[in-house]
Amino acid sequence: MGKRVVSLVLIAVVGLVALIGGLVAAMGFDDALALATGGGSDTHEAAPEVTKNDSVAITHSSQKSAETVVVAPFKEIIVNIHATTATGRQTTRFLKLNAALVYDETLPGAAHVEERMVFVRDAFQDYLRQLSERDVQGSAGITILKAELLRRARSVSDSEAPREILISDLIVQ
Repeated sequence: MGKRVVSLVLIAVVGLVALIGGLVAAMGFDDALALATGGGSDTHEAAPEVTKNDSVAITHSSQKSAETVVVAPFKEIIVNIHATTATGRQTTRFLKLNAALVYDETLPGAAHVEERMVFVRDAFQDYLRQLSERDVQGSAGITILKAELLRRARSVSDSEAPREILISDLIVQ
């Protein structure tokens, strides 16, 4: 009977430690601590509403620094990409992409980003047309795609202000 109680207590402790570790990994230490202590975290502001073609500025301040990012959505991009059928025949498929560029407006050169968005979109289309269906499969494919698009956005804007590419839709048909 005593071993059974010790085993149950040990299982409960291990489960609690795993839960706490998962919270810290998912939320970050400061937010998990604020959740555990019941303290309000005033470091995040509510996200504004985003409409399809509007850029949105979001301010995120923490104890370390204040960062203002702008989310600038692109118009829908549709291109042909290469594909191989089950029989080995080369064909094409449509790739439809809805994406947004996140950039930090406090960094040098950020003013160039908004005025060069048409050129960034053009660079995206040039790159996307070179892809094959296999290039956009799986999470690794999406990660590489986002990295390549971000690299092009930084190159075209001649700035390190672009921080991230957000993909809302990626459809291959």
